[in-house]
Order: sequence, then structure tokens, then C-alpha cells
Amino acid sequence: MKSSSISYGWVVVAGLSITETVSWGIIYYGFPVMLRPMEQELGWSRTVLTGAFSVGLGASALAALPVGRWLDRHGPRALMTLGSCLGVALLLVWAHVHTLPALYLCWFGLGLAMAATLYEPAFAAVVSWFHSRHRDRALLTVTLTAGLASTIFMPITSWLLGRMDWRSTLLVLAVVLAALTIPIHAFVLRQAPKASAPGATTHAATSRAPGVTLREAVRTVVFWVLTAAFVIGNFSTIAVTVHLIPYLADRGYSPTVAALMIGWMGAVQLGGRLLFAPIATRFGYRWVTAVIFLVQGLAVAQLALVSHLSTLVPFVIMLGAANGMATLARATTVAEIFGARHYGSISGAMALGANGARAVGPVGASLLQAGFGGYEAMFWTLTATLALAAAGVMLTGMRGSAD
Repeated sequence: MKSSSISYGWVVVAGLSITETVSWGIIYYGFPVMLRPMEQELGWSRTVLTGAFSVGLGASALAALPVGRWLDRHGPRALMTLGSCLGVALLLVWAHVHTLPALYLCWFGLGLAMAATLYEPAFAAVVSWFHSRHRDRALLTVTLTAGLASTIFMPITSWLLGRMDWRSTLLVLAVVLAALTIPIHAFVLRQAPKASAPGATTHAATSRAPGVTLREAVRTVVFWVLTAAFVIGNFSTIAVTVHLIPYLADRGYSPTVAALMIGWMGAVQLGGRLLFAPIATRFGYRWVTAVIFLVQGLAVAQLALVSHLSTLVPFVIMLGAANGMATLARATTVAEIFGARHYGSISGAMALGANGARAVGPVGASLLQAGFGGYEAMFWTLTATLALAAAGVMLTGMRGSAD
């Protein structure tokens, strides 16, 4: 790859670092902060409200595979630009909803916007520009910056809610999303050049990168084990993210302090991501990925014991670091095992399950909480399933051939 191609690849990385931070911070992390004021004004139950978030995440999961195929064929520019425009428009709609069907329809559309703008298309864009020598550093750069999304935007959103109602807050956030994402996606992103293009003097990583097809990937054991493990991990993470504020508020913590905890978990993710590459190189992807799920389980167990603990600082550090590593584990492991040529399709297929878990996580956790008669039993259940995920990864070879 010529230096000019690599140089513009880093321009793409810089642009995506900004847009991912803003998109995650406003669309994804905005909902948990809005949950309590929406509940108070609209009078709907927490389960019903989180159901709207689940609908959005479900739409995002279902769109992951066609999004991946589009990215392999056409690149990220048009898709991510339209996704940002859709996200802005639907934030404005969300600010004016008064009926439950309208809220659910709005969040279905926001799910499509997330599928077109969050990590899966961003990672595919980065992978298309870099060979493995630079790819890990490029992915790390995007995720390090975007890891600050909750740290920046959850406190900001909470601060805005302290000064205006949730509808006005959404209007302000829509303006920020429009100003900081649409121009970058429209004017900075471009498809990586290919060697086969007439007159091309450079080529992208994907133009000669090895790689198996999606059909071949789904025939391997490692694909299904990793998918199942990330399903469990994502379900647990979203359950904690959505329910932490009301859970801790019911136990004497202020909503602002609880929101700050989620924000600081985002900050701790940065350290986890910095450590991921050297640790994975030293001990191997299988062991590091397994330990990630184990640490997530130990962190969630602390929530079940919150009434017996004097501090939740270890919880914030452990879950934040593990979540940070999990994001890179999925991004880099898919490229390492299956190659870069069909990265978008394979990553999208894996995201179908992983993001599907995010979809059922909010309402699923609400149902578990209601069924068990309390949050503590739900958190113990999540701890046990994360331990099973860790065991499954430990027992599976990280190879792209059928086992």
C-alpha cells in the first residue's frame, strides 16, 4: 500500500473518531439518561419504555447483515451520511412523541440509523484502508476516542436535563449530532481505492487481503462460539447500562452519581483497549477473550452485592476495562481469523446475534427482574452465564477452519 493511501486512511480514522464518539454518546447512551424523566412525564412503566429501546436495537441487529454486504460492495460514505441524517431527523421526532406506538416507531428508525453509523460500519471502513500492521492501531484509535462517548455525553445529557425538560434536551442533542457527524460522513469518508480500478496507483488492504467468505465462516465452530459469547456479553452489558441508574437510585444513590459511574466506565474502557493488543499478543486471543467475559461476570456480581459493599469503584474499573477490551476483541478477532476481504459481511453476521442481544437486553432484563422478584437475582444469573461464555471460549481453538 502506497503512503498516500495510508495517509488518507488516517484522515478517515480521525473523522470516524469524532463521529463515533458523538453518535454513540447521543443516540445510544442518551436513552438510559432519558429513561427516568420520560417515565415521570409519560406515566409508562419502565418495562414498556425499555421495550422501545429494544425495538431500536432489534432493528439495528436485523440491519447488520445487509449493512455489511453494502459496505463490502460500496463503502461507507453514502450509508453513514444517510444514517446520520436519519438519526438527526428521528431525534427531533422523539422530542415530540406523545403515544407509545409513535415512540416505538421512532426507535425502530433510530435502530436503522445506529446500524448505519456505529461500530460495524466504522470498523469495516477502517479495515478496508489498512493491512494488519496498521489495522490494530487504527481500530484502537477509533475505539479509544469513542470510548469517551458515555464519559462525555451522559453527564452532559444529565446536566441539560437539570436545566430543561427531556424534550428540549433532545432538540439540543439533535443539533449537535447534525453539526458533528453529517459533514464528516459526507465529505471525509470515501471508499478505499482498489488495484483493479483503472489508473489506480494504490490499493486498499481488502484488494489483495486473504479471507474466507461468509458461507465458509459460518461452517466453523469458532464463528458460533464467539457469536454466542458476544451475545451473552452484550446482553449483560446493555442490561447493566440501562438499569444501573434506576437500580442504584432505588438504593440511595443520586441519579447523577449513577450516571457518572456509567460515564467513568467509558473512561476506564480506554485503559482496557490500550492493554488489549499487547496482552493478546503475549497470551493469545482465546485466553484474553475468555478472561474478558470472566471479568465482566465478576463485575456484575458486585452489583448483586451492592448493599454489602462500601464502594463500587472495583465494579466500575473491572466492567469498564472488560467492555473496552470486548469491543476490540470482536473487531480484531474477526479480521485475524477470517481475513479482511469479506470483513463487512462476516462482522455483520456476527453482529446480528450480538446486537440482537442488545435488543432484548433492556426489556429482557426488566422481565428477569420482575420474574426473580428483584435485581439481585438477575445479576447473579448474568454472572453465571458470563462464566459459561468464558468457559466456551477457553475450550475452542481460535482458528478459521472447521474444528
